[in-house]
Amino acid sequence: MKNVYIIHGWDGSPNEPMLSWLKKELENRNYNVVAPEMPNPEKPKIKPWMKKLNEVVNTSDNNIFIGHSVGCQGVLRYLEQAPEKIKISGILLIAPWMELDKETIKEEGEEVKEIARPWMETPIDFKKIKTKTKNITAIFSDDDYFVPFSQKDLFEKELNAKIIVEHNMGHFSPADNVDRLDSALDSVLEMK
Repeated sequence: MKNVYIIHGWDGSPNEPMLSWLKKELENRNYNVVAPEMPNPEKPKIKPWMKKLNEVVNTSDNNIFIGHSVGCQGVLRYLEQAPEKIKISGILLIAPWMELDKETIKEEGEEVKEIARPWMETPIDFKKIKTKTKNITAIFSDDDYFVPFSQKDLFEKELNAKIIVEHNMGHFSPADNVDRLDSALDSVLEMK
């Protein structure tokens, strides 16, 4: 049985409609799905998120990781520090970012800038992550107000990620009325 870990985003929850739908759909197909509540999601910090992932992840080779927004960085940072011998079935990144939209950060104010800074300025060794799996898919929306569309090029180049572009889905959040994402489910089902 494959284990799937779904890591929600900043100010998010594992109970968001899209993530709940994805969890239910995978469980109906006999996947063991773990969707932890990440620490202090209103002000996410790297170290507590890594500690939480180290507590909940079973380090088998049958794992698939799904991240949404900053949850994508959580997944990548966890895999970067995971033992080298670990090989996983795949990674699905929904609205991933290493950089946020500058206008949005300006509008959101200083507090958001301070929360985002360590996530944007602490580098990730993408080469280490690529040794863990060849199955990496990243899903972007062409109108995401947090993630610059150019981020897709970074994930394609650095991780050889398969890129899927959805239209008019914003940041794939409850505010965007996204309660299911068929391309996410299909991507996971393709990861053997």
